[in-house]
Amino acid sequence: MEKNNVKRADLVIIGGGPAGMSAAVAAYEKGLRDILILERDDALGGILRQCIHNGFGLHRFGEELTGPEYAYRYEKQVREYGIPFMLNTMVIDVDGNKVVTAMNRECGIFKVEAKAVILAMGCRERPKGALNIAGCRPAGIYTAGTAQKFVNMKGLMPGREVVILGSGDIGLIMARRMTLEGAKVKAVCELMPYSGGLARNIEQCLNDFDIPLLLSHTVVDIHGKERLSAVTIAKVDEGRRPIPGTETTIPCDTLLLSCGLIPENELTKASGIELDRITGGARVDGDRETDIPGIFACGNVLHVHDLVDYVSEESVIAGEAAVRYINGEKSHGMALKLVTDGKIRYTVPQRISSAEKTKVYFRVSNVYRDVKITVKAGDRVLLEKKKQKVAPGEMETVILTPDMLSSCDKDETLAFSLEDIKK
Repeated sequence: MEKNNVKRADLVIIGGGPAGMSAAVAAYEKGLRDILILERDDALGGILRQCIHNGFGLHRFGEELTGPEYAYRYEKQVREYGIPFMLNTMVIDVDGNKVVTAMNRECGIFKVEAKAVILAMGCRERPKGALNIAGCRPAGIYTAGTAQKFVNMKGLMPGREVVILGSGDIGLIMARRMTLEGAKVKAVCELMPYSGGLARNIEQCLNDFDIPLLLSHTVVDIHGKERLSAVTIAKVDEGRRPIPGTETTIPCDTLLLSCGLIPENELTKASGIELDRITGGARVDGDRETDIPGIFACGNVLHVHDLVDYVSEESVIAGEAAVRYINGEKSHGMALKLVTDGKIRYTVPQRISSAEKTKVYFRVSNVYRDVKITVKAGDRVLLEKKKQKVAPGEMETVILTPDMLSSCDKDETLAFSLEDIKK
């Protein structure tokens, strides 16, 4: 329905990537028909369009797919269900009353009055300006995702002699991709004493191609004025400060940065939604509802995931919960607060509002071996889960059952901790 450039929709989803499409499909399958997806790119699919490597869909579909194949599974459903979407449409504001302001060439600036909104804007890479690396600003320095887009979508090679700073998954995958395209990847340098990527990517992308991974190393200088000619790397101490005398200069024409992802939360901030200091995303309950009723968040805009399968899983939760909210069926009978011990950095959700089965996602702050994940309500142990190894690069999960949650007081605190297994 439209009047004076004001549209109306029961559910508006901001972002047409895997999170947005999964949420839309889930909402449709729960009976909602008045859905609108707003996507700023010229096609649905989000970041998956440039991820042509395989490894997607093992959890969700039980088979190995490339990124575009995974995205197409959901795009096909969106089109078959007739869910409306607007491409090349930039959302510029979401207010607390769930009025979405957007703009595109066809409609100019317009508003959409929604009963519920799902934020699914994804994340962006941390750029060079945020890393405080000394040196000039020559050509040849790219984020790993930008290089991935050049190679996989535009058929352009960023360079031939490559150093990669950071061992995030995109950086590891681009080390392999650049090697396969004929470039020489001289080193992957990681500031931390452990890798930030999945173990399978370290094995398949670095070890299989004899690419060295230098832990506790960083780039301290950039050489070259017009074009990058070399980088100087150095070891770092426990405080992550370069150690004098350990510098090594590596000739190269390309530096790829894979130094972490940041949830794309400008809209979230402008809406006045409370953000989590550690994840950079909104603080949500088990239904992925923010502190503004009727506004939900899912996918990488909420917290950065390793696997797109988890993105879809979480987006289904948000899509189905949005339908319950629109129908007046959402329960708020509890106000359980989830806290962590530092070894576990954060949890998503950060609170639980109903005694329904809840899957809690979390990351640890370091590499730990032979530990047990413990969840306590006061002095009572609700859950213990033993793990041989946990690492920051891999998301962990535990499931809280309705029985566990029902045994808690409605405003109790659940403490998540990591403990050594006594031998």
